[in-house]
Amino acid sequence: MALTHESAPSRDFYEVFTERNRGFISERTQDALSRARLLIAGCGSTGGAAVEPLTRIGVQDFLLADVGEFELNNLNRQHAAYGDIGRHKAEVAAERVMSVNPHARVEVVTEGITAGNADALVGGASVVIDGVDVTERSGWRAKYLLHEAAVSSRRPVLTGYDMAGTQYIRFYDYRRAGSSPFDGRIKTGDIERAGIWSLLHRAVPTRYIPLEMIRNAREHLGEEGYSVPQLVYASMLFGALSTRMTAQILVGDPVRQDVAVDIHGVVRPLSATVRTGLRWPIELIGGLRKLAATAAR
Repeated sequence: MALTHESAPSRDFYEVFTERNRGFISERTQDALSRARLLIAGCGSTGGAAVEPLTRIGVQDFLLADVGEFELNNLNRQHAAYGDIGRHKAEVAAERVMSVNPHARVEVVTEGITAGNADALVGGASVVIDGVDVTERSGWRAKYLLHEAAVSSRRPVLTGYDMAGTQYIRFYDYRRAGSSPFDGRIKTGDIERAGIWSLLHRAVPTRYIPLEMIRNAREHLGEEGYSVPQLVYASMLFGALSTRMTAQILVGDPVRQDVAVDIHGVVRPLSATVRTGLRWPIELIGGLRKLAATAAR
């Protein structure tokens, strides 16, 4: 499904729409944003958080892919209202784009990322925003297909993980020759054999995993109905960070491979930060071992 305005945007519209970016976004970067086509795969916590800031900074051509519908327990962090419950996430995201910029071009892919469409979707994008769910194996299958296609098409990918108060983003620069999905840390066979926590640990370097995340999972993993808690401010960070990173990627400016912001750490007093830092190695190692043992049963 494609959503477009009946007429092309006038130059006056775009100049006025983005005029408050001037001074911080160069003309060269703004031009690149105006011409870019972005694939946002997964329009929930992370990918959904990127939709609006990317639109407001001046991106006006989107591919939005997801398979899910909004549920009540999504509303604590995802960009939806009560009336959106039961509606498709990508369709709601598309309406949000058009409500901000009625001249935007948006294509909605309600089947998400599949073996049949991954190459075409990724190949048609300038940058790929990977917000595909990592809590279920079906999500990991789609995520691997996405990265595999990005390697084949040599497209850059930004992947986000919100963990407790931390947002961690990994930049995969698949434009480089000889790249492999997830930089070789996850192989195609791992998607079916490895546990979900094992896959997550391979994707996220240990030093970026917050202690709160390990504690919560260690205490509740294995409980019937347990799902990993997620917080709105960690999810929203992905939108802000990935928007700036996308702007730099589009013009070829250097971007850090790993970006992590811990809101809880930023606002807690220094004394508490020191105490947490002292406990972190011991608790983390013990927690990861317990998680691995529990997940293997």
